[in-house]
Amino acid sequence: MTKRFPTRSAAALACVEPDRRWLVEGLWAEGAVGIVGGEPKCCKSFLALDVAVSVAAARPCLGRFSVPRPGRVLLFAAEDAQHVVRERLEGIALARGTSLEELDVEVITTPVVRLDLAGDRERLGQTIAELAPRLLVLDPFVRLHRIDENASGEVAPLLAFLRELNRKHDLAVLLVHHAKKGASAARAGQALRGSSEFHAWGDSNLYLTRRGSSLQLVVEHRAAPSIPPLHVELAETAGGLALRPVEALTCSTEVAPPSAAERVLETLRDATGPLRVAQLRSRCRMRTQSLVDALRELTDRELVEHTADGYCARG
Repeated sequence: MTKRFPTRSAAALACVEPDRRWLVEGLWAEGAVGIVGGEPKCCKSFLALDVAVSVAAARPCLGRFSVPRPGRVLLFAAEDAQHVVRERLEGIALARGTSLEELDVEVITTPVVRLDLAGDRERLGQTIAELAPRLLVLDPFVRLHRIDENASGEVAPLLAFLRELNRKHDLAVLLVHHAKKGASAARAGQALRGSSEFHAWGDSNLYLTRRGSSLQLVVEHRAAPSIPPLHVELAETAGGLALRPVEALTCSTEVAPPSAAERVLETLRDATGPLRVAQLRSRCRMRTQSLVDALRELTDRELVEHTADGYCARG
């Protein structure tokens, strides 16, 4: 005889205490699955690692959003070499006033994880069972499978597996995923590449879009009010490179974007030592010729000097 599904009266359902609603206050709900999304080169990985550092070290994410109940983080960074992952985590830790050694972050070191393969799903589940992390970070989704991301029937089972891990192990899951190129005008979740399953899946979603030289962070929650959009920038703080909030530009104020020379000078003033051309090009995100012209202008104005170790601001 077929048994019926178990049920419980609505009044007997579990409730969540106020101090257990958030993994990261305002940004990520307790036990939530979701997406950190955005177009290429929008600092998605830096944001995901910032969340990881905050949860692992009980430090405010982005220097602003507190972590009520910290815990271990399990990370798989599919696109970055291990030394790059270490360097980024170390920089974010410094910016948040802690150190790499204090982070309870376990990094999966196998070169490939395939969620569309039963063996890899089993290994991931076993790793989570043994390490008992509070948060799983997977970056990015496109490197975790060989399915058609536009096919709902292929995407849904992989997301369902992550939801299963979430419920079985009381685990928050943060999945980094790309947005469509040129989709910055679309509503954040609808700009995600591939199937609409991604947007529908998330309990907490963070979306980064580039607005000129600045980045805008949009937050969405399934079961909580969302904070207003936040402007952030990648900058050096306390000797570490990390994202930080900046004041939002009001619609009524006309603000001219900084010139190439102003951007270079600000970067050099924020640096803790001389920077070479390659480092400046990476931090300022500009073409080599534009950077060279800016450095020549600043040198002629005696605002910057060129030393054996690189360029540095005067005064």
